[in-house]
Amino acid sequence: MSGVVRPAVGGDVAAVKALVDKAYEHYVERIGVRPAPMDNDHAAQVAAGQVFVVGTPLIGALVLVAAQDHLYVDSVAVDPAHQGEGLGRLLLEYAEEHARALGLPEIRLLTNAKMWENQRIYPKLGYEVVERRIDQGRDRVFYRKPVPPP
Repeated sequence: MSGVVRPAVGGDVAAVKALVDKAYEHYVERIGVRPAPMDNDHAAQVAAGQVFVVGTPLIGALVLVAAQDHLYVDSVAVDPAHQGEGLGRLLLEYAEEHARALGLPEIRLLTNAKMWENQRIYPKLGYEVVERRIDQGRDRVFYRKPVPPP
């Protein structure tokens, strides 16, 4: 596995879409709808410089959206064949480095309440629950993590 995170380029769009679908498809039955990242406009996100990837072929993808006071992790996707290898941790560590480089004091993210795997992982990585609420018709758990200065 290559641990180098790089910005996605236009030629990665189809692979990003395929990876996101593969990483999230098992949740469709559990939550009753397609997870939001599956319906993202991956081409627009790549063009906006928001997508970061790992591997050739791609085995991990991260979507980061900078706001005025935080960095929002829109999605983290890891190829199911590579889950448990620390790739998700690598991607979230990259998000922290990216936030720090942008001078943003915290990272925010959310997960569907039925994605209980994420609810075990995020606190282990230093994320704290901010709230749980229905958002866009979905039961979501919101997290934040302060980004310490360098």
